[in-house]
Amino acid sequence: MHPDRRFRVDDRAALLATLAGQPFCTLSTILDGRPAVAHAPAVIRGEGAALDFHLSRANVLADLADGTPAVLTALAGDAYVSPDFYVSEDQVPTWNYRMVEAEGVLTRLTDAETVALLDDLSAQEEARLAPKRLWTRDKMTPGRFEAMVRGIVGFRLTVSRLDGVFKLSQNKSAEDRAGVIEGLAGYPLAALIPRA
Repeated sequence: MHPDRRFRVDDRAALLATLAGQPFCTLSTILDGRPAVAHAPAVIRGEGAALDFHLSRANVLADLADGTPAVLTALAGDAYVSPDFYVSEDQVPTWNYRMVEAEGVLTRLTDAETVALLDDLSAQEEARLAPKRLWTRDKMTPGRFEAMVRGIVGFRLTVSRLDGVFKLSQNKSAEDRAGVIEGLAGYPLAALIPRA
Protein backbone atom coordinates (compact mmCIF):
# COMPACT_ATOMS: atom_id res chain seq x y z
CA MET A 1 0.00 0.00 0.00
CA HIS A 2 1.16 3.51 -0.74
CA PRO A 3 2.80 5.02 2.39
CA ASP A 4 1.20 8.50 2.01
CA ARG A 5 -1.77 8.58 4.41
CA ARG A 6 -3.55 11.14 2.19
CA PHE A 7 -4.22 8.34 -0.29
CA ARG A 8 -5.31 5.68 2.22
CA VAL A 9 -8.98 4.75 2.51
CA ASP A 10 -10.29 3.30 5.77
CA ASP A 11 -13.99 3.63 4.91
CA ARG A 12 -15.04 -0.04 4.72
CA ALA A 13 -18.25 0.75 2.81
CA ALA A 14 -16.28 2.69 0.17
CA LEU A 15 -13.78 -0.15 -0.15
CA LEU A 16 -16.49 -2.79 -0.53
CA ALA A 17 -18.37 -0.66 -3.07
CA THR A 18 -15.16 -0.28 -5.07
CA LEU A 19 -14.50 -4.02 -4.89
CA ALA A 20 -18.09 -4.77 -5.94
CA GLY A 21 -17.61 -2.49 -8.94
CA GLN A 22 -14.31 -4.15 -9.89
CA PRO A 23 -14.54 -7.77 -8.71
CA PHE A 24 -11.77 -9.21 -10.90
CA CYS A 25 -8.95 -9.74 -8.42
CA THR A 26 -5.34 -10.83 -8.24
CA LEU A 27 -4.69 -13.58 -5.69
CA SER A 28 -1.20 -13.50 -4.16
CA THR A 29 0.32 -16.06 -1.82
CA ILE A 30 3.48 -18.08 -1.21
CA LEU A 31 3.74 -21.54 -2.76
CA ASP A 32 6.75 -23.73 -2.02
CA GLY A 33 8.66 -20.70 -0.73
CA ARG A 34 8.04 -18.59 -3.84
CA PRO A 35 5.53 -15.83 -4.64
CA ALA A 36 2.57 -17.09 -6.65
CA VAL A 37 -0.32 -15.28 -8.29
CA ALA A 38 -3.61 -16.09 -9.99
CA HIS A 39 -6.53 -14.01 -11.21
CA ALA A 40 -10.20 -14.60 -10.48
CA PRO A 41 -13.51 -12.79 -10.09
CA ALA A 42 -14.74 -12.56 -6.50
CA VAL A 43 -18.10 -12.30 -4.77
CA ILE A 44 -18.36 -10.41 -1.48
CA ARG A 45 -19.89 -12.43 1.37
CA GLY A 46 -21.19 -11.38 4.78
CA GLU A 47 -20.80 -7.61 4.33
CA GLY A 48 -17.14 -8.02 3.53
CA ALA A 49 -16.27 -10.72 6.05
CA ALA A 50 -15.22 -12.98 3.18
CA LEU A 51 -14.57 -13.09 -0.54
CA ASP A 52 -15.43 -16.19 -2.57
CA PHE A 53 -13.70 -17.01 -5.87
CA HIS A 54 -12.77 -19.98 -8.01
CA LEU A 55 -9.75 -21.21 -9.92
CA SER A 56 -9.27 -23.75 -12.66
CA ARG A 57 -8.42 -27.13 -11.15
CA ALA A 58 -5.35 -27.07 -13.45
CA ASN A 59 -4.09 -23.85 -11.81
CA VAL A 60 -1.01 -24.45 -9.65
CA LEU A 61 -2.80 -22.62 -6.78
CA ALA A 62 -5.84 -24.91 -6.90
CA ASP A 63 -4.21 -27.24 -4.37
CA LEU A 64 -3.73 -24.61 -1.66
CA ALA A 65 -4.45 -25.98 1.81
CA ASP A 66 -7.05 -24.57 4.18
CA GLY A 67 -5.46 -21.90 6.35
CA THR A 68 -3.09 -20.64 3.64
CA PRO A 69 -2.53 -16.88 4.07
CA ALA A 70 -3.27 -14.85 0.95
CA VAL A 71 -4.06 -11.39 -0.38
CA LEU A 72 -6.69 -10.49 -2.97
CA THR A 73 -6.23 -7.13 -4.70
CA ALA A 74 -8.50 -5.30 -7.13
CA LEU A 75 -7.33 -2.42 -9.31
CA ALA A 76 -10.36 -0.20 -9.88
CA GLY A 77 -9.07 2.21 -12.50
CA ASP A 78 -5.71 3.80 -13.20
CA ALA A 79 -4.21 6.55 -15.33
CA TYR A 80 -0.76 7.92 -16.09
CA VAL A 81 -0.36 11.55 -14.97
CA SER A 82 2.00 13.63 -17.10
CA PRO A 83 3.95 16.47 -15.46
CA ASP A 84 2.62 18.59 -18.34
CA PHE A 85 -0.84 18.48 -16.72
CA TYR A 86 0.35 20.55 -13.73
CA VAL A 87 0.52 24.32 -13.39
CA SER A 88 3.43 23.89 -10.96
CA GLU A 89 6.94 23.54 -12.36
CA ASP A 90 9.46 20.76 -11.77
CA GLN A 91 7.00 17.90 -11.32
CA VAL A 92 7.60 14.25 -12.21
CA PRO A 93 5.38 11.66 -13.91
CA THR A 94 3.14 9.63 -11.62
CA TRP A 95 0.10 7.38 -11.67
CA ASN A 96 -3.38 7.84 -10.21
CA TYR A 97 -5.31 4.71 -9.26
CA ARG A 98 -7.77 3.06 -6.91
CA MET A 99 -6.73 -0.23 -5.29
CA VAL A 100 -8.45 -2.42 -2.71
CA GLU A 101 -6.49 -5.06 -0.80
CA ALA A 102 -8.03 -7.87 1.27
CA GLU A 103 -5.81 -10.10 3.39
CA GLY A 104 -6.83 -13.28 5.15
CA VAL A 105 -6.71 -17.06 5.09
CA LEU A 106 -8.13 -19.42 2.50
CA THR A 107 -10.52 -22.33 2.89
CA ARG A 108 -11.91 -24.54 0.16
CA LEU A 109 -15.59 -24.27 -0.64
CA THR A 110 -17.77 -27.35 -0.67
CA ASP A 111 -19.28 -28.45 -3.99
CA ALA A 112 -22.61 -26.84 -3.03
CA GLU A 113 -20.88 -23.60 -2.00
CA THR A 114 -18.96 -23.54 -5.29
CA VAL A 115 -22.19 -23.93 -7.28
CA ALA A 116 -23.75 -21.11 -5.21
CA LEU A 117 -20.68 -18.98 -5.93
CA LEU A 118 -21.04 -19.54 -9.68
CA ASP A 119 -24.75 -18.73 -9.59
CA ASP A 120 -24.13 -15.57 -7.54
CA LEU A 121 -21.20 -14.52 -9.70
CA SER A 122 -23.12 -14.88 -12.95
CA ALA A 123 -26.14 -13.04 -11.45
CA GLN A 124 -23.84 -10.25 -10.21
CA GLU A 125 -22.20 -9.78 -13.60
CA GLU A 126 -25.28 -10.39 -15.76
CA ALA A 127 -27.01 -7.54 -13.89
CA ARG A 128 -24.35 -5.18 -15.31
CA LEU A 129 -25.50 -6.09 -18.82
CA ALA A 130 -29.12 -4.97 -18.34
CA PRO A 131 -31.43 -4.66 -20.14
CA LYS A 132 -30.14 -7.94 -21.60
CA ARG A 133 -32.11 -10.92 -20.37
CA LEU A 134 -30.13 -12.64 -17.59
CA TRP A 135 -28.17 -15.76 -18.41
CA THR A 136 -28.58 -18.66 -15.97
CA ARG A 137 -27.20 -22.17 -16.07
CA ASP A 138 -30.72 -23.42 -16.84
CA LYS A 139 -29.90 -22.47 -20.45
CA MET A 140 -27.20 -25.17 -20.56
CA THR A 141 -27.59 -28.73 -21.80
CA PRO A 142 -28.45 -31.01 -18.84
CA GLY A 143 -25.27 -32.33 -17.21
CA ARG A 144 -22.93 -29.86 -18.93
CA PHE A 145 -22.80 -27.41 -16.02
CA GLU A 146 -22.03 -30.20 -13.55
CA ALA A 147 -19.25 -31.49 -15.81
CA MET A 148 -17.70 -28.04 -16.05
CA VAL A 149 -17.89 -27.48 -12.28
CA ARG A 150 -15.62 -30.49 -11.82
CA GLY A 151 -12.90 -28.46 -13.55
CA ILE A 152 -12.75 -25.74 -10.91
CA VAL A 153 -12.04 -25.30 -7.21
CA GLY A 154 -13.90 -22.76 -5.08
CA PHE A 155 -12.20 -20.84 -2.27
CA ARG A 156 -13.15 -18.41 0.46
CA LEU A 157 -10.78 -15.74 1.73
CA THR A 158 -11.84 -14.88 5.29
CA VAL A 159 -10.90 -11.20 5.50
CA SER A 160 -8.73 -10.14 8.44
CA ARG A 161 -7.63 -6.84 6.87
CA LEU A 162 -9.29 -4.64 4.26
CA ASP A 163 -7.35 -1.59 3.06
CA GLY A 164 -7.37 0.68 0.10
CA VAL A 165 -5.51 3.41 -1.71
CA PHE A 166 -7.32 5.97 -3.83
CA LYS A 167 -4.39 7.98 -5.20
CA LEU A 168 -6.18 10.85 -6.92
CA SER A 169 -3.71 13.77 -6.82
CA GLN A 170 -4.74 14.70 -3.24
CA ASN A 171 -1.14 15.79 -2.61
CA LYS A 172 -1.35 18.48 -5.31
CA SER A 173 -2.72 22.02 -5.26
CA ALA A 174 -6.27 22.75 -6.48
CA GLU A 175 -4.76 24.29 -9.63
CA ASP A 176 -2.64 21.23 -10.33
CA ARG A 177 -5.61 18.91 -9.71
CA ALA A 178 -7.67 20.96 -12.19
CA GLY A 179 -4.89 20.40 -14.74
CA VAL A 180 -4.92 16.66 -14.06
CA ILE A 181 -8.72 16.56 -14.45
CA GLU A 182 -8.41 18.32 -17.79
CA GLY A 183 -5.49 16.17 -18.87
CA LEU A 184 -7.33 12.96 -17.99
CA ALA A 185 -10.60 14.00 -19.66
CA GLY A 186 -12.17 10.81 -20.93
CA TYR A 187 -10.76 8.65 -18.13
CA PRO A 188 -13.41 7.66 -15.56
CA LEU A 189 -10.84 8.32 -12.83
CA ALA A 190 -10.82 12.05 -13.69
CA ALA A 191 -14.32 12.48 -12.23
CA LEU A 192 -13.08 11.18 -8.85
CA ILE A 193 -10.24 13.66 -8.41
CA PRO A 194 -11.07 16.22 -5.69
CA ARG A 195 -11.66 19.66 -7.18
CA ALA A 196 -11.13 21.77 -4.06
